[in-house]
Amino acid sequence: MICWIRSLSVTAAMMMLVACGDRPEQYMLPDQVMTFGTLYKDNCAGCHGQNGRYGAARPLNDGLYLGLIGKERLRKVIANGVSGTTMPPFAQDQGGTLTDRQISVLADEIEKRWALPQEFDAATMPAYDGTLGNATAGATTFRQYCAGCHGPDGTGVSGHRGGSAVDPAYLALVSDQYLRTTVIAGRSDEAIPNWRTYVPGHEMNPQEVSDIVAWLAAHRTFPDNRTKGGSNLP
Repeated sequence: MICWIRSLSVTAAMMMLVACGDRPEQYMLPDQVMTFGTLYKDNCAGCHGQNGRYGAARPLNDGLYLGLIGKERLRKVIANGVSGTTMPPFAQDQGGTLTDRQISVLADEIEKRWALPQEFDAATMPAYDGTLGNATAGATTFRQYCAGCHGPDGTGVSGHRGGSAVDPAYLALVSDQYLRTTVIAGRSDEAIPNWRTYVPGHEMNPQEVSDIVAWLAAHRTFPDNRTKGGSNLP
């Protein structure tokens, strides 16, 4: 009888080990999980969408955006967050829950899966960050590149999905860097054009980007609220 009971106990233990082998992440501590799918789902999908698109935040499944920000900056944003925005820090030494290795898995796999270096290597892309340009010149540049969707004064075109780009409520929620990133990269998941496609055959140059951002920022009711912030989206 005793031998039979022991045999059952050993069999049960072996079955549990097999089960653990089949679904190991269910039996791991959170900082031991290294599978991209799980890390992304638990930490990123809520804002950036299940497949990196169609979330409230900027799509990460966007080769242009990834080419603009670069993997090292992306990694730093994941680790440290962006002060004054809704992007939180995920690194454990910043109060988050992810190890350095887990953050590297996210950054490496996002680049591996969704970057398109062959498409943008030859492009002269404006810099990710930059100082504000000339707001007066920006008004003219905005009419040249953006009026088709947002109207010549930026308040929107009736019946057009572009909407107002100078709404104080909108500008209060976004940083200058967010505006710059959007002017350059657009939003691929919402068919918002990028610096190369506003006017077919005519790329927006870096100075024009900075001037448009300055013009948009000049419409803020409280101009200091976002001028020092980073991008609301990584």
